[in-house]
Amino acid sequence: MANLFTRLKDTITADLHDALDQKEQKNPIAMLNQYLRESEKETEKVRKLVERQYRLKDEFSREQQRAEEMVDKRKHQAEVAQKAGEETMYEFAVKEREAYEERSKRLKGSYEEAVKQLETLEQKYEEMKHKLKDMHVKRMELMGRENIARAHHRMNQVLEDTADKPYARFSEMDRYIEDLEYKVNSAYYRNTFDSKVAQLEKDMKNTEDVTVQ
Repeated sequence: MANLFTRLKDTITADLHDALDQKEQKNPIAMLNQYLRESEKETEKVRKLVERQYRLKDEFSREQQRAEEMVDKRKHQAEVAQKAGEETMYEFAVKEREAYEERSKRLKGSYEEAVKQLETLEQKYEEMKHKLKDMHVKRMELMGRENIARAHHRMNQVLEDTADKPYARFSEMDRYIEDLEYKVNSAYYRNTFDSKVAQLEKDMKNTEDVTVQ
């Protein structure tokens, strides 16, 4: 049952990754973002390795210093034992001194090698950081180009698809207003026609009365 669920999970994960890959293939910026995220993770791993190498270098230095101190200590102890005629102690001190000398020599070599490796790591790490920064700049440049392209595409769509529509709408609105004005004026004329005729009749009658007198 556990294997079944594992296979099912792996299948779903694989399908999801395929879908994301297809989406990223259609969107170069998304693909670049994914690549940047992966590069940032790798750069962070290298940074941790560089820090670890620093610690190793310092540890080699400390251990080599301790070994040198023990060489001096055993050397002094061997001299004391020799003067005291303690052959067994003298031999032990000499053997210990030789062991510490060999360890100090080995640690010195390891320290020098660690320093060289650290220099190489630091150079590579700096190169990675510069490369990562260049990719960030490149992404911004691509995003700017994509933004301009999208803006031009949108503007071209507006200009092409609606080139005549605003003017047609203005013409329709102008005709509508003219019709409305005509209707208003016609209605006003009809509504005032009767009163105008009555006023004419009144004026004519007044004129006739004056003439008769």
